[in-house]
Amino acid sequence: MALTHRLTLTGPDPTDPEDLLGSSLGVIFPDDVANQHGDADHGLLYASPHLPRPIPLALAEVEDEADRRLWSHLLWNSSLLLAELIEAGTLGIDDGERGVAPPVEGFDVSGLSVIELGAGTALPSIMAGLLGARRVVATDYPTPPVLKALRRNITASVKEEFAPAGRFAAEEVLVAGHGWGELDTPLALENKGASDRVLAADCLWMPWQHENLRRSVAWFLGDGEGARAWVVGAFHTTRDTVRAFFEKEALAAVGLEVEYLWERDCDGRDREWAWDRGGEDVSARKRWLAVGVLRRIRKPAGEGEGRPW
Repeated sequence: MALTHRLTLTGPDPTDPEDLLGSSLGVIFPDDVANQHGDADHGLLYASPHLPRPIPLALAEVEDEADRRLWSHLLWNSSLLLAELIEAGTLGIDDGERGVAPPVEGFDVSGLSVIELGAGTALPSIMAGLLGARRVVATDYPTPPVLKALRRNITASVKEEFAPAGRFAAEEVLVAGHGWGELDTPLALENKGASDRVLAADCLWMPWQHENLRRSVAWFLGDGEGARAWVVGAFHTTRDTVRAFFEKEALAAVGLEVEYLWERDCDGRDREWAWDRGGEDVSARKRWLAVGVLRRIRKPAGEGEGRPW
């Protein structure tokens, strides 16, 4: 089923001809897919058949151009996919033939501490909080409009009445600002190595921030054998941009390695990860997302303990 099938717009009906055309592109051009969702006049409603009620998602009201360039005021397909993976893994939902993807139960958040980087609308964080995560920390760049919307979404929806019966277990839910790579702040110092899962959805479009993002992932990720980071990025900003984040040497510099890396399209089809697919058609490329599971580098027996950075 299409990745966007759970979304509906809230707010006034579009009446401008340009708005009507934009909302119909998927019908007129069936190979085209929207990567971003929502606008200044509309919020979003996310309805899962496994939740008792839909999740309302407010979008940041950004006016400053610097805030707009963060693109945190929209919901992206990477967040939709990560939310579905968390739901399937935690509730034990069989989503069909896995193929090249890892076992779905690997995305179970029950009883875990979770932090999301670049959360935007915070849909993956909300899903984790509703399905049994013990602790949820949703972060994004520390600018007031973005944090206001993030706090609004978390406060409105991470509640027992939005959760499946018997699943809600959140003991602590936090919203905070975090600039990637800024590791001397109170948030960073208090949460160093405190998370069983680090989430990052559609955070790979800025290659100049890859090093900082890798540093933040490694900083917040716990030392336990089962600690993992889940990173989802879409190819709408080119394959070169996405793959640069997953380069082995760059990850190793912060003590991380890839455990799984594969591709899934907006209709749920999986395929092997490819560093290069030649000249990809733009419309076809934007339908696909990279899904990475990262862990700490496993040292051979006998080597010293401690983090390698």
